Amino acid sequence: MNDDPAELGKPWRPASAHTCRINAAAGAALDFSDDSCFDEAQRGFVGSIPDARIEGRNGQPVWDLSFYRFLEESLPPDTVNPSLWRQARLNRLHGLFEVVPGVYQVRGLDLANMTIIEGERGIVIIDVLTNVEAATAAVALYRAHRGERPVSAVIYSHSHMDHFGGAEGVVSAAQAASGEVHVIAPDGFMHEAISEAILAGVPMRRRSLFQFGPTLPPGPRGHVDSGLGKVTGRGTSSLVEPNWLITEAFETHVIDGVEIVFQLTPETEAPAEMNFFLPRHKVLNLAENGCHTMHNLCPIRGAKTRDALAWSKYLGQALERFVEDTEVVIAQHHWPTWGRERVRRFVSEQRDLYRYLHDQTLRWMSHGLTPDEVGEKVDMPPGLENAWHARPYYGALVHNVRAIYCHYLGPYDGRPSSLHPYAPEPAARRYLRYMGGAEAVLLHAREDFEAGDYRWVVQVLQHVVFAEPANMEARELCAAAMEQLAYQAESSTWRNAYLLGAQELRDGPPKPRGQIGIIAPRIVAMMPMDMFFDYLAVRIDGPRAGNRLLRLDWRLTDEASQHKLTLSHGALNHAPGSHGAEAQVTLSCTRQTLSAIVIGGTTLAQALAEGQIAHEGDVSAARELFELLEVFQPMFAILTP
Repeated sequence: MNDDPAELGKPWRPASAHTCRINAAAGAALDFSDDSCFDEAQRGFVGSIPDARIEGRNGQPVWDLSFYRFLEESLPPDTVNPSLWRQARLNRLHGLFEVVPGVYQVRGLDLANMTIIEGERGIVIIDVLTNVEAATAAVALYRAHRGERPVSAVIYSHSHMDHFGGAEGVVSAAQAASGEVHVIAPDGFMHEAISEAILAGVPMRRRSLFQFGPTLPPGPRGHVDSGLGKVTGRGTSSLVEPNWLITEAFETHVIDGVEIVFQLTPETEAPAEMNFFLPRHKVLNLAENGCHTMHNLCPIRGAKTRDALAWSKYLGQALERFVEDTEVVIAQHHWPTWGRERVRRFVSEQRDLYRYLHDQTLRWMSHGLTPDEVGEKVDMPPGLENAWHARPYYGALVHNVRAIYCHYLGPYDGRPSSLHPYAPEPAARRYLRYMGGAEAVLLHAREDFEAGDYRWVVQVLQHVVFAEPANMEARELCAAAMEQLAYQAESSTWRNAYLLGAQELRDGPPKPRGQIGIIAPRIVAMMPMDMFFDYLAVRIDGPRAGNRLLRLDWRLTDEASQHKLTLSHGALNHAPGSHGAEAQVTLSCTRQTLSAIVIGGTTLAQALAEGQIAHEGDVSAARELFELLEVFQPMFAILTP
């Protein structure tokens, strides 16, 4: 969230006449007289905190919706797609809401929701938001209105950071370890939560800036929304390990006097995810499998592709098993839907949305079309064009088609010419030679810009920018075209990506700030050791390692475990156990010390000098290994070479 006043005044170009016409047509195509979502988003309001402002330890805000007061205006500006403007206004509503007696949600204090169920002796919390500060504020808001009730259980709906990162704000690791508080998660949760955030963590965090746009200035020409919620917070990340896993397709448990039916939904919105049904309350919670948006089948930040067919089928199971007894459907983003018939329609339409995208993509794939070609063919499902909850505020139809294609056939489009294309920079120089040079390209690009063909201007000018990154005329024209595409975009993630692309073309990549792009030390410290050493292996400079052979044993004194590491042919392999007499060195330390060395809290040399690491054998082997570890720069260039 950008709270720098200088940035808030940053000039952006106005909407062009072409963009105004496109947005006016988008506004005319949808029924904006339907206010049912606004009624439901405000139903059951109990109370909130001013501007949803949450401060961190240093007194600076980690969350503050005062920057989005411009959304109080109901009429959309020319610089925002009218449909996205509507979603952005809904996502600004915040506070504690009663869903039904005994079930509450805190919404708008984070990207995600916290659901609170009142039990016999305390409260059961579903999802603890992105950071400790938000989770603490959410529970405090609930208690201010409902009284001091202890936390009896925490449930993680799935393995994404905005649903578990605030754990330490509501439960301690000691409470979980002792069983005082149940911490419940779907099978595979820890592996998926850590692997997605760590192994590909650096590029994923860099790309997530383009998806969520937290560094963009809020305003009608800047950041307005993130589709699922307003924006990402920037507080303290944490993770408390579950002490109870749901492993069967359907499980029913009574937790603090509350009956909950768990439905596992693996490989849907997250690799480890589950829905919930509360029979006594007649509430169905679809986690993040059924929200008020078309979701991502692969987010533009990057992730494992999601199974659209499985997603649809799990929604079908929920429809058949729970909806007949459901009076309200909720999710861990957005607002509820009340009434049995409206619930049935919502769940069935969400089911049909993902089934249609899946089947129609496979149909065109079977005609031999490539991902880009299929993206031009598949449109919204018949009858769902005007369903607000199916609109692409977070996902985008074209990108979802590519994800389905990749899920089945991988990234290769089947054409031999795509087997080994040149990388962007050398390809760009060749394109410019064929095109007659940068000036010739710019001449035509200016004409196409005036004609409103912004997609083509961006596509062609990327070659000029990569061939001549210092060509500011090309960068500015490309940025201006991206701006107009942003203003037209109904998808918040596309809008954010285009706007941030324009900003970086003009100003260059941002400098690292706070935790942006940094892997959370608390998460690294909780990684299973096999995954921990996998993360270490990703950082090995293989060519520099060459043919050197290193064998190290590593003992963790506080965990009473031992691991053997072998560097050979530039690859770091590892397994539990010992090399025995073949080990060049055996090192002994605590898990905390090893974590600090790997994430940069200290160095191997410092730890050895201070006696934090004991060793037997030739310690130079360990020094050699750590000298081969690369340090990644989290703000690498994306718009330029």
